[in-house]
Amino acid sequence: MSGNRDGRRIDEARGILEGAGSHQRIEQSGDYPSTPAPATYAQVPGVDAADPTYYGQAVLKQPVWIWSIPAYFYTGGVAGAAAMLGAAAHLIEPRGMCGLVTRCRWISAGGAMLSTALLIHDLGRPMRFLYMLRVFRPTSPMSVGSWVLTGFGGAAAGSAVLPGAWGTFAGQVAGLLGMPLASYTAVLLSHTAIPLWQEARRTMPFLFIGSAISASAAALEFGRLSEREERAVTVFAVAGSVMELAGVAAVERETGRVPQVAKPLREGATGALWTAAKVLSATSLVLTLIPGKSQRMRKVSGAVGTLASIAIRFAIFHAGKRSAADPRATFHLQRSE
Repeated sequence: MSGNRDGRRIDEARGILEGAGSHQRIEQSGDYPSTPAPATYAQVPGVDAADPTYYGQAVLKQPVWIWSIPAYFYTGGVAGAAAMLGAAAHLIEPRGMCGLVTRCRWISAGGAMLSTALLIHDLGRPMRFLYMLRVFRPTSPMSVGSWVLTGFGGAAAGSAVLPGAWGTFAGQVAGLLGMPLASYTAVLLSHTAIPLWQEARRTMPFLFIGSAISASAAALEFGRLSEREERAVTVFAVAGSVMELAGVAAVERETGRVPQVAKPLREGATGALWTAAKVLSATSLVLTLIPGKSQRMRKVSGAVGTLASIAIRFAIFHAGKRSAADPRATFHLQRSE
């Protein structure tokens, strides 16, 4: 034990001052040596006095989600859009495009299973997914999305394995749930405090839907299709690619209202990934429009479209994490309101 001059007796090996208030100092008397004055705000390294933040510290915590979440965004989008196409094809021409309908049902069923596995992987334990189904909150995108995924998964699996009218009914239910499954993840992101995601709340769902349509059409390009089925997939792919490119431009315009918010989409690794996604999406559209493509060219087109959709999801995800770590993005967005 050592005695301090202020009368306290503290074991210096154990009584370590740490924590939130450990650096607080009281006014010292003349008996103690004076403490150097703290640095002024402008003298703190990395601080711009003309653009103040709280000593450069992040205001928000970054999302704790891991890579399986943007992967889930992709697989869920593919499954939802494939179910929509399969339901529409069955209504328009059930006999002439039965092969396309069957393939769409299996893609939607497989995508639903993979999406559930990816979501559980991020949660850590299967029971945590079941806990999300204990209540239904219409005001919570996560709660609504959990129920949509559960209902869609059952309907998609039923459409793939059930025969006759039961399979048809399940396929139509999956088609109805496909649209919210493909878009709710964008709503989930935009309902956070992260500046980039919040600022893109009006256009990001549109981007996710277009990208999901393009990705599902790209997945169908890898299989053999009849001439009529190929035309239907081409129309679907062109519509998705156009929506995807329009969504990319809309997100850039909306987030660009506050330059600091859009910075992760323009600079660094996330900016490079976002640019690559745009190039891949435009390339996929050009390859889709080539008439009389061979089977090999169709597979190339499908691969490019798949990479474009994946790149968009991962670029949005990691750009949001960078946005959360940037205090100026938060302050600039708040000051612009």
